[in-house]
Amino acid sequence: MSAAVRAGWRVGAAAAALRGRAGRPLSQAAGEGAGAQGGGGGGSGSGSREAVERLVREHPVVVFMKGSPAQPLCGFSNAVVQILRLHGVEDYRAHDVLQDPDLRQGIKNYSNWPTIPQVYLNGEFVGGCDILLQMHQNGDLVEELKKLGIRSALLDAEKDQEKK
Repeated sequence: MSAAVRAGWRVGAAAAALRGRAGRPLSQAAGEGAGAQGGGGGGSGSGSREAVERLVREHPVVVFMKGSPAQPLCGFSNAVVQILRLHGVEDYRAHDVLQDPDLRQGIKNYSNWPTIPQVYLNGEFVGGCDILLQMHQNGDLVEELKKLGIRSALLDAEKDQEKK
């Protein structure tokens, strides 16, 4: 079994551990994204559609999360950071929605997606933790990263294993 596959299973197992007691999908687990208040309508504030669109388009890979990549403050955000790390994606923009309630609500309004984290690739909303995990497990994330000119580190890990 390759190291890449074992690493993928570890991420999958970690994400499964984050599931609610009833085995609900991660995006429906109690408490994720709950309690957000604030605007996000028009205007030029951090939660306005225009401001959010600028953030989404500022870099090929953008993550709206709770905390920072160095210190995620929720298990779902941590899982997204770990999946990106597994693929060797270190160059991305992360925005801590806990620092800005307007941004927290604004990104939810922009994507019409109720939970955090949210991942954008090339300005397109991909989804949250569940979807990124599924893309990782089925190989779609490798393909999407390739479209951005990013070679997944998992491909190199598999190649290294084949040489042994």
